[in-house]
Amino acid sequence: MGPQPARVVAPGDSVYQLPEKGEVRVGSGIHQDGQHLITCRPGLLSTTQSGKVWVAGRQKRYIPQVGDCVLGRIADKHSENYGVDINTPFPASLPVLAFEGATRRSRPNLQVGDLVYARVTAADRDVDPELVCTDASGKAAGFGAMTGGQAFRCTTSFAAKLLSQPTPAILTALGRALQFELAVGLNGHIWVHSPKPTTTIIVTNTLPKGEFLSDAQAEMVVKRIVSTMQ
Repeated sequence: MGPQPARVVAPGDSVYQLPEKGEVRVGSGIHQDGQHLITCRPGLLSTTQSGKVWVAGRQKRYIPQVGDCVLGRIADKHSENYGVDINTPFPASLPVLAFEGATRRSRPNLQVGDLVYARVTAADRDVDPELVCTDASGKAAGFGAMTGGQAFRCTTSFAAKLLSQPTPAILTALGRALQFELAVGLNGHIWVHSPKPTTTIIVTNTLPKGEFLSDAQAEMVVKRIVSTMQ
């Protein structure tokens, strides 16, 4: 199952029939009924290239799922792990060795308030979420401390939309006109960085508007903003 256009779904919708071959990773808001995947909450149906499918709702609190990419701030610092605020009722646990190349003698020295991009490796209602700052192969792959730039909040549904395919028009238009780095957390946090501070501010102020704009409107908004810069 490859990426599909994001669409609004209601509880009880049959969204996919499981293929005979390939892997499908079922995320939050979906349960399996025989060979079919059924939604169990309203929201935005989202998929990824790797075969993950989930329903992103507008819940106030983020519900972590294994494999989610999240942005969080260091809330506590201990000898063996960090406590990370990822917008869940309790902080997630990030081991000090959960970084590429980290050892007892050589490991990141993060401070309270630092921003990290991490991957959820354990999520259960009875235990605190667990994070790592590597991909499945143990490589950094963009995970770790996020320095500089600016972070801001968005809805979890919009975060999921930004990570789904096809890429939303607002992000495509901004990327075509400006140079910047972007990290999106499914917990409703976004980080933007650009060598030009004005670009960081423009993306930070413009990107959230894309949640409520049509593709044509998004293109017009970005074109108007870019024209004022010239």
